[in-house]
Amino acid sequence: QVQLVESGGRLVQAGDSLRLSCAASGRSFSRCALGWFRQAPGKEREFVSSISWSGSGTYYADSVKGRFTISRDNAKNMVYLQMNSLKPEDTAVYYCAATAGRASERGYEYDYWGQGTQVTVSS
Repeated sequence: QVQLVESGGRLVQAGDSLRLSCAASGRSFSRCALGWFRQAPGKEREFVSSISWSGSGTYYADSVKGRFTISRDNAKNMVYLQMNSLKPEDTAVYYCAATAGRASERGYEYDYWGQGTQVTVSS
């Protein structure tokens, strides 16, 4: 069992940077792949980024590649999403998710989800 709590979301201006954090509890965290997803109003949830359990593999959606960086600290049970050059289209609720399987861009492969944190980017 893994519990996830996201934080760091807030209102920012276009071009700003923001770092989201996800605190995890549970013994199996260090063996879980983790992902970030987001959902904008009226849209389906979409994949943002994922990271393997060791941190050696990272994956990004094309829309955020080169702007966002995912990382994890297994000693602290934390996963982060550094977001640079934010755009209004990045506005969404961002969710952290964990899976005992491989890092994936498919939301249905994740077993545990946080409650989300709101990111709003003004133009």
